[in-house]
Amino acid sequence: MDVVLDGVNKIYPGGQHAVHDLRLRIEDGELFVLLGPSGCGKSTVLRMIAGLEELTSGDLWLGGSVANGLSPRDRNVAMVFQNGALYPHRSVRGNMMFPLEITRGDPDEARSKVRELARALGLDSMLDRLPGTLSGGQRQRVAMGRALIREPALFLMDEPLSSLDAGLRAELRVEIAALVRATGATTVYVTHDQVEAMTMADRIAVLREGVLEDVGTPEQIYHDPATVFVAAFLSSPPINLLRATAWAVQDQGVVLDMGSQHLTLPWDDPRASALISHHGAPVTIGVRADALTQATSEPTGQELIGHVRTLEFHGHEWLAYAEAGIPSVDPAEFTQRPIQPPTPVQPSRIRALFGRSTPEPEPEPERTGHHRRTDLIFRITTGPRPARGDDVRLAVDLERLLVFDSKGRRVDPVAR
Repeated sequence: MDVVLDGVNKIYPGGQHAVHDLRLRIEDGELFVLLGPSGCGKSTVLRMIAGLEELTSGDLWLGGSVANGLSPRDRNVAMVFQNGALYPHRSVRGNMMFPLEITRGDPDEARSKVRELARALGLDSMLDRLPGTLSGGQRQRVAMGRALIREPALFLMDEPLSSLDAGLRAELRVEIAALVRATGATTVYVTHDQVEAMTMADRIAVLREGVLEDVGTPEQIYHDPATVFVAAFLSSPPINLLRATAWAVQDQGVVLDMGSQHLTLPWDDPRASALISHHGAPVTIGVRADALTQATSEPTGQELIGHVRTLEFHGHEWLAYAEAGIPSVDPAEFTQRPIQPPTPVQPSRIRALFGRSTPEPEPEPERTGHHRRTDLIFRITTGPRPARGDDVRLAVDLERLLVFDSKGRRVDPVAR
């Protein structure tokens, strides 16, 4: 069953606008993940699909038909909640049998289906136990079994692993992804965990403050994020977000001025053309930790200089934090709410260096106050490791450089 949300809004009494003009298409048989921080509206979207919340406006289509007025029982959907919501007085067998008992099907066939599904879920030795005697992971498997046994056309999961420990989450996310794909049912999975989303999803939709920020495959979302928020949210370790000003220089390209340091995108780089209209304007540069490497060759002018402040050992790699004197950017600066009166941009070193007259720069959003140290985070997997206090020269993989405008959206077009 395919799912289409066409201009869907949800406004609660009191004016809380939980979901803003959401437009999404979820393909038949797809494992689709709604990802975002707490309070972003993802569970509200799931409950509207299930029929547990009414749409304020817009249309919901299920399997090619408008479903706005359908009751939950008429939508052929099954839902697994965060806590499993099992019947405590019924055994594992009784919980899994319950949906089939309601339909008054053949009891022998129902018992056979329960045994088969319990075997697939690793519950065949627990069929006579009560939920209170099971672990958290086992209870979630029972909840999944109770939902799947109906063979729904649409399977909805609302953060089913959030209450489990890290080791069990890693184990169950593999089992869940394999199981729902084996059924062929369309699955909408809600989580705030980027690892769950990246490892399980066919596609991901990232929500923030009820607004769709980006949608695509895990690879697209990670390598080509549409906004600063998406780049930061799907990043471990944190992406380096650096404040800069873009200057178009005729014989060089677009210079990204970070005050004491700069990088240059040559004119043969497609992003340089896109940045011409941002001449003199503030931009945000995104550089992931693995796009920075210690430079060993002669300087090329495409490096950043830092002073190693601390090192972290992660077993398979080291993470280094180098003070670079570059202002950092907090993704929280870029909100969907109206911005306050602008703060003008001060003339930069690049402007003085090239002596070019420039148009008035576009206004920056008011900064919300950000006190994070201006460290460059980079990975060390091979080669020599610097010591605390060392100066380092870091080569930047310009092909992986992300540039965002003053509103936090990608400057260079994202091919999807």
